[in-house]
Amino acid sequence: MVSAKAEQSLKVIYPPPDHQTAAAKIFLIGTASPAMDVEVNGAVIEQRSPAGHFAPSYPLEIGPNTFTLRQGEEELAIQVTRISVQPESPTGLAFGAESLTPTADIARMPGEPICFGAIASAEGEVSVQLDRETIPLQPLAETIALPPNSAVLTQQNQPFVETSAVRHEGCTLASVPGNLGTPNFRLVLNGETLTQPGPGQVEILSPTQFQIAEVTVESGIARTGPSTSYSRITPLPKGVRAAITGREGDWLRLDYGGWIRAGETEISNRPTPPRSIIRSARSRQVPGWTEVLFPLQIPVPITLEQQDRTLTLTLHNTVPQTDTIFFNDDPAISRMDWRPLLPDKAEYTFHFKSNHQWGYKLRYEGATLILSLRHPPSVRSLGRSSLQGVSILLDPGHGSSEDLGARGPTGYPEKDVTLMVSKLLRQELEARGATVYMTREADDDLYPRDRVDIINRVEPTLALSIHYNALPDNGDALNTAGIGMFWYHPQAHDLAVFLHNYLVETLDRPSYGVFWNNLALTRPSVAPAILLELGFMINPYEFEWITDSEAQQELAAALANGVVAWVTDQVKGD
Repeated sequence: MVSAKAEQSLKVIYPPPDHQTAAAKIFLIGTASPAMDVEVNGAVIEQRSPAGHFAPSYPLEIGPNTFTLRQGEEELAIQVTRISVQPESPTGLAFGAESLTPTADIARMPGEPICFGAIASAEGEVSVQLDRETIPLQPLAETIALPPNSAVLTQQNQPFVETSAVRHEGCTLASVPGNLGTPNFRLVLNGETLTQPGPGQVEILSPTQFQIAEVTVESGIARTGPSTSYSRITPLPKGVRAAITGREGDWLRLDYGGWIRAGETEISNRPTPPRSIIRSARSRQVPGWTEVLFPLQIPVPITLEQQDRTLTLTLHNTVPQTDTIFFNDDPAISRMDWRPLLPDKAEYTFHFKSNHQWGYKLRYEGATLILSLRHPPSVRSLGRSSLQGVSILLDPGHGSSEDLGARGPTGYPEKDVTLMVSKLLRQELEARGATVYMTREADDDLYPRDRVDIINRVEPTLALSIHYNALPDNGDALNTAGIGMFWYHPQAHDLAVFLHNYLVETLDRPSYGVFWNNLALTRPSVAPAILLELGFMINPYEFEWITDSEAQQELAAALANGVVAWVTDQVKGD
């Protein structure tokens, strides 16, 4: 058993020394002897766990904030610096630091808006000189900003008005292809003038001479915009070719709308854009899967949408010339519908016999797209051993001294408890007939990509990534606890909801909730994959439950029973 009791010395695990944050408050995670009071800046911490752990939150002022903790003769001083992330308008004749946009070289098609922005005094006149054109930039009455994605975890995700900066914005259109050079920003204030070059150049692409990007990695990461802060869309299999219709820094916009890093492609010139027709399609069965083959003239971009009992594939830059499709009676799919989407798309919708989808894969072999659709598992018996024929991959989160994960008030790392609980869960699942795989069985240093590669190689029936939780600085560590589940593909949603509710009810634990989340370990499509957050390491009271050996065994048994119940329900429903 790992003891959750405090040592007889005052200890603060979080925040680390000289911590900087943009948050309006901070929590102090630590522990001390339960026999004596702990004071922070002279005030006693009122709420501590029976073992002496604490996690109070305190407001932060902009700049340095010092917290002095005392217990008896012991004293610790913690300094936290709150920084402002809101841009500020400079005083006088100056542009705001790093406020000139675009911030990198850009390329657009003729007739597209090319927009510029700068932060400067509201009284100043701002313009941009581009090639031989002067573009006036107008001050905005107000700018609405959004907090980061992590704000939803603390229910603080509402938009806010940026009040400390005045943004000037304006756009132009260019119709002639060529390099327009570097935009020069001009500020006139009180009779004085400042000129400053922008960070990037502007190019107008030719509408008749095409640059073609070919995806050179196994799965090209496609996004809704030109940075990693934009949402992911259907990955592009190796070999996809598409015309480039825009650039921003090292990101390329492809003709179907998605953006991809230039480093994941090879660029060439071509007199015509990549286009294909499609005439026929057929299916075939391989062990455990139905493969649907779409013969094309060139590998085209694709998007995929999954619903509860349907899956829709869209081929872009493709015009159908289809009269016949061979789709035989299939163990997983009741039928396939298709329709043309004018002017240049073909859409295929698969209706499943099962109440649940179990996974899919996409790849190109030459110019033929192969969509693999997984069959339901062959569960050989029901009852206590109802997981016979089911394979489950367990991913104990984090690992090694380089990746501790969250830490509890004593410093006990998440990586240790995830491995311990995963091993207990493996025993419980194997006792119920399952075949269990582990991404790690020791203190291994694995990147998320390594873990995803294991899932894709093993192709388990289910993939469960085991974690314990923490919060961003703005959170309330003392009053946030409970079971959380994270999913990405719709095929994993029901599993996440079911296991969340099952553990909350069976173990009488608090609910943190079920979240859609773009996490590496929820993104595999080869099987329903979820990430489980089984409690908060930073909550003083829940930490004692997390590290209790009897509670760990009870959790592992309940989780195994929940998997049995869910799989049984799915198989019976089929």
